[in-house]
Amino acid sequence: MNYYSEIRLKGDSYSGGFTNGFSLSGSETVQNMTVFTHSEEKTVYAINGQDCLTCYHQLLGDVTVCKSVFENKLDRTVTLELLSSFAVKGIKADKIHRATSFWSAEGKLLSQNLTDLNMEPSWAKHGVRIEKFGQVGSMPVRKWFPFLVLEDSKNGEFVGVQLYIGSSWQIEILQKDSTVTIQGGIADRDFGQWSKDLATGEKFETPVAKIAVGNSIYEVCNKLVKAQQPRIAAVDRDMPIVFNEYCTTWGNPSLDNIRRTAERLDGSGVRYLVIDSGWYRSEGEGDWFSKTGDWIPSKKLFPNGIKEVADIIKSHGLIPGLWYEFECLGGDAEGYGMKEHLVTRDGCPVTVGGRRFWDMRDNWVRNFLDGRVIGLLRDAGFGYMKVDYNENIGAGADGAESLGEGLRQCVEASRSYFKHITDELPELVIENCSSGGHRLEPSFMELASQASFSDAHECLSIPLIAANLHRLIRPEQSQIWAVLRADADESRINYLLTSSFLGRLCLSGEIFDLTDKQWQLALNAIEFYNEIKHIIKNGFTSEIRTDATDYTRPCGYQAVLREFNDEALLVVHTFEGGKNPPIDDLLSGYNVVKTFGSSLDGDFRGRAYLLRK
Repeated sequence: MNYYSEIRLKGDSYSGGFTNGFSLSGSETVQNMTVFTHSEEKTVYAINGQDCLTCYHQLLGDVTVCKSVFENKLDRTVTLELLSSFAVKGIKADKIHRATSFWSAEGKLLSQNLTDLNMEPSWAKHGVRIEKFGQVGSMPVRKWFPFLVLEDSKNGEFVGVQLYIGSSWQIEILQKDSTVTIQGGIADRDFGQWSKDLATGEKFETPVAKIAVGNSIYEVCNKLVKAQQPRIAAVDRDMPIVFNEYCTTWGNPSLDNIRRTAERLDGSGVRYLVIDSGWYRSEGEGDWFSKTGDWIPSKKLFPNGIKEVADIIKSHGLIPGLWYEFECLGGDAEGYGMKEHLVTRDGCPVTVGGRRFWDMRDNWVRNFLDGRVIGLLRDAGFGYMKVDYNENIGAGADGAESLGEGLRQCVEASRSYFKHITDELPELVIENCSSGGHRLEPSFMELASQASFSDAHECLSIPLIAANLHRLIRPEQSQIWAVLRADADESRINYLLTSSFLGRLCLSGEIFDLTDKQWQLALNAIEFYNEIKHIIKNGFTSEIRTDATDYTRPCGYQAVLREFNDEALLVVHTFEGGKNPPIDDLLSGYNVVKTFGSSLDGDFRGRAYLLRK
């Protein structure tokens, strides 16, 4: 493989081969730049005789870390319209694998032959075949994850890439002859309305991309996922269990409800009790969604202040947690009308689905949040914060030389504020959530201890989504809902609890209404989870086997095998018509040490196996 950088400067001629309008790759600058210096770690390119462009391609462990840095050493201001994080030539491939994503359907694998995309070279090797994909806005995992795997099925070789970017991004696959070229990074001027002005002496650095090679998609994904380096709070490093009350109250928490829940959880092995949305509703009235943004605890819900409920939680041996959506404002929030502090486009506040957005570049906004977020968490004694984000800024924001650059700056300012929170509250556990999974990309994942795997709270597709994410984020960070209801039978409860063994166990629901027998199932699950969580954390997912395609009405079964040294965790779920699935080959070579769950002789059952050689 040949690493390089794609760049386009304003005024360049465009590449031929019928690419104009599809791609800004192959610009006049790229065609004319020459190698200035080269080493194993980086290549420096000369543009107009000046060593302006550095392409980094450093092998660190199992991945090659790529980025581009442009330093303007020319005698004029230049405008970047494209600067890739990575670009690689000379890849042999006949298939591609991408991870699709919509709300509550994150990470579904889409595997395609290049021929099905009409990507085979033309008879005369003329005209470039292009497949370009990405997303525009502040929800980086929407429609697609910033992820791609190329497969050479003849030789059993795989190349995978993952972008570390929280704003608009793109990946391009190009083919003109017998090999494939890929490039990606910030969404360019055509795709994401991005350009960047650089005066003489100024420089710009792209987000990072990481590339891995291997003999299977499992190997490549394992290398990419383990290359992520999250900031995990000390108290969270042993993968403790969470209880989040959202699916108990649906945005209507109360002192009595939290007290009853804490009493039930006392001594259970759960570490966190998280108060979700609605704790700030004025006088306890109105919907939680429109009241988002002021962050003043409700005196009706918590008449003696929110510190009292945090103290009650702590009195039962639990760490109290609190939900925020600090970058956004609902229609009834005081800040909703503060145009001077909001994200705007064309001079108008960006308003989407009842949401507006603080401009996180604004010092006034940061100071406001320091008091209403950091100050409240510190003063009330909360040790856990769930950070949600429920809308998308879209194509761009005012305040920079282009809308795309304005958006990039806004998102980077948000990421900077995450870091600021942990600087001020170093012991705080942060959960990354964006309507469930819209921020499950590495640059945000590295800021958090945990992440909401999805907003799939009680649906049948929970184990499917949870398994998908093994390819994309660290399972030790992937918090999976297990919502327990008093009207659920044993099979239903086990189906949900075993789903959570594909990541971090997160309980919810009216647990104080469960029978002793139902609650004992949860306690048994907690005991089993504690015996297998080291495999979840350190293992290698070597098999994700399923024939389910429709997530609304899944059929068949799923089996996920995660191996670590001489142990393994096998998690199996049956769907409609999937009873008694063929898993003997996955058990082969192992002894069954312990199991949890229901027998697999019916539909919608879950069973987990702790295995040892």
